[in-house]
Amino acid sequence: METIVKKSNHGANIRRWREWRNIKQDVLADQIGVSQATLSGYEKKDKLEQEVLEKIAQALDIPVEAITEMEDGASINIVNAYDNSGSINYSPTFNPIDKIVELYDKLLESEKEKVELLQEVLKDKK
Repeated sequence: METIVKKSNHGANIRRWREWRNIKQDVLADQIGVSQATLSGYEKKDKLEQEVLEKIAQALDIPVEAITEMEDGASINIVNAYDNSGSINYSPTFNPIDKIVELYDKLLESEKEKVELLQEVLKDKK
């Protein structure tokens, strides 16, 4: 049985995600608490420490695996996320139904406030 080793370049992947997110080096560096020169150095390394990867992934709002498991030459394709040819299959970390319920609750609260205000206005007119 033959084992295929996937080559992943952490630094290059960070650069690709940063550019895809349209974030400049100095902005990302500030977010993770390092200098722009240090971030530039990270983007040139093949492998980075887990702690550094976690900080960068959090700042870019992506899972660490998006950096560590993306193969060289893979494209970032989130709209149509295929799992072949090295593309990242990204799933959101939230439940869309929860977001809908949250929005509904806010709208309901707003309507309650409107009703209370109208009741006060009507009470004043009597």
